Amino acid sequence: MEEAAGSEASFCLQKFTITDDSKDDYQYEEVPADDEFSLQEDDEDLSKALQTIQEQAEDAQILALQSVLTSEKSVSEIPEAMDDFFCNFLVRLGMSRTLDCFQTEWYELIQRGVFTANDIGLVPTVYTCNQQLKAENMRLRKDLENYKLAANKAKEAFLEMQKQRDFHRMHHKRVVQEKNRLICDIKRLKAHYASYEPVLKQLTEKYQTALRQKMLTSLERDRAVGQVTGLQATLQNLESGCAIQIPVTKAGHECQRKKGLEGPTRKALQEARQQKILDAESSSSDPVKDAEKKTGKRYPKDSEFPVDTQANPYLVLAKEYTQPLKSGEYKLSNVLKVHDLAVSCLALHPRKDIIVTGSNDHLWKMWALPDGNIIMTGEGHTDWLSGCCFHPSGTQLVTSSGDTTVRIWDFAKRGCILTLEGHAHAVWDCSWHSCGDFVASASMDNTSKIWDVNSERCRYTMCGHKDSVNSIEFLPFSNTVLTSSADKTLSLWDARTGLRVYTFYGHLHSCNHATFNMKGDTIASCDSSGVMKLWDIRKSVPILSVDAGPHPANQVVFDRSGRVVALASSDGSVKVLPLACGQLSSLRGHGGEVHGVTFHHKAEQLLSGGADGTVCLWS
Repeated sequence: MEEAAGSEASFCLQKFTITDDSKDDYQYEEVPADDEFSLQEDDEDLSKALQTIQEQAEDAQILALQSVLTSEKSVSEIPEAMDDFFCNFLVRLGMSRTLDCFQTEWYELIQRGVFTANDIGLVPTVYTCNQQLKAENMRLRKDLENYKLAANKAKEAFLEMQKQRDFHRMHHKRVVQEKNRLICDIKRLKAHYASYEPVLKQLTEKYQTALRQKMLTSLERDRAVGQVTGLQATLQNLESGCAIQIPVTKAGHECQRKKGLEGPTRKALQEARQQKILDAESSSSDPVKDAEKKTGKRYPKDSEFPVDTQANPYLVLAKEYTQPLKSGEYKLSNVLKVHDLAVSCLALHPRKDIIVTGSNDHLWKMWALPDGNIIMTGEGHTDWLSGCCFHPSGTQLVTSSGDTTVRIWDFAKRGCILTLEGHAHAVWDCSWHSCGDFVASASMDNTSKIWDVNSERCRYTMCGHKDSVNSIEFLPFSNTVLTSSADKTLSLWDARTGLRVYTFYGHLHSCNHATFNMKGDTIASCDSSGVMKLWDIRKSVPILSVDAGPHPANQVVFDRSGRVVALASSDGSVKVLPLACGQLSSLRGHGGEVHGVTFHHKAEQLLSGGADGTVCLWS
């Protein structure tokens, strides 16, 4: 029995011998340390297999420890009796009849006293060890199958990872090649663009020169037309009134001398003169033509631009307000609900405590300060109002709108007396000349215009900005016009010729508004990033830059002393900057963006209009 158990154990050991598969023919590719690749979602089998191997290894250690403890306890402490061993052996083999015979005979011998249980002894330890080894071999066989299965899955996952790695390497190389090609193309395009920059600059200069020449040519043409008209009138007077006073002999001599030298042009001119004299004698007089003959102008109703040497009378008043309120002393004193929609612009009467507000509801309204009693309402625009400005006398108002028109309103007649049309897109701003005969307008069509109120026509269209012209303003008692544009520049223009005098560069974003101080030597401007700049007109350089952003700044204004600047911001506040201390402060009272701001005549109050339809009074 012992030899059979030993042979059975050796057979099991030989059957489950594990061969060393480490030396195979598979060539593993060396992966550099800097390779980066990640497992895809399809490679989760590898992680599951590795986790299964780890768990099975832990279970094997626990079972081995338990089996060792059990075997030691069973062998050393509780050995198995011989009869139990044989009974268990026959039961395991299924030999029930043999088991019955064995038990009958075994217990008869014990009852007869032939032997006792102590005489038989216990089962040798080797048999118990063989059984334990057999059970261990069965468990190891199952573990081997599981390990082989996990190894196969790991091998498949590893091969898939190798394929993915090779694919990603190839894709990475392709992307690197494409990136290098794009970099070369960008460098080539930059060099190509740089080669065209001088040409573009030259073309721009030529365009500006041609534009100036065109304006000068049109001016000379108008002058020539006026001179020709005057000469024709003088010639008619000479031919009709002075022909009798000329001596006959001298005239006959001259005619005989030049008769042979007359060409077809001279003959045609003489015939035209004779025909014109006959037509003048036969037809009735035209009042328009008579006016043209008297004035020598193509448009007799055109107004004359005033001389630039006029003194600004408001400078005397500005000197009286040498100590304006400090920014910290402005407090909210009153809030007027003036419109249902946003207040887009506001203007203060030149001499009275009256304010006009324009809104997105297509209306402008006139209010009395400080109570806010409504005086007048203007209806006529078909779109939002963008700007408003009082006539220097305070008897009229000019408004600009998104309906591409500029309207002039007379307070005595309580209505619109003139509509100026000519812009192709929305008009952003408007301004009166100090003489009251001219109006300037700025539009989204990249142009600004000078309008003659008396002749009701556009005198000049000022072209030069490359984007929308957002604001326009006359220098007080001067023919100089200031414009700000979305092309990030400010420009000075001569209203008498429509030509650009100078351009200020420095803003990095769209310029929303620009204005003069009362002395006319400083310009304040603001842009869509909230940056405000002050410019010295004489030196043509910026003297101060203040960042009040990041919200856009919509309007900037000086007080009459020129020592305080107020800024309307889209963050719902009014920024106040005393130039003496340079400390920027914020006044908050609106429930939305602030679109307009202006100072009271004596700098005692500050007024602001916002998107919430209100006007705030700060004092």
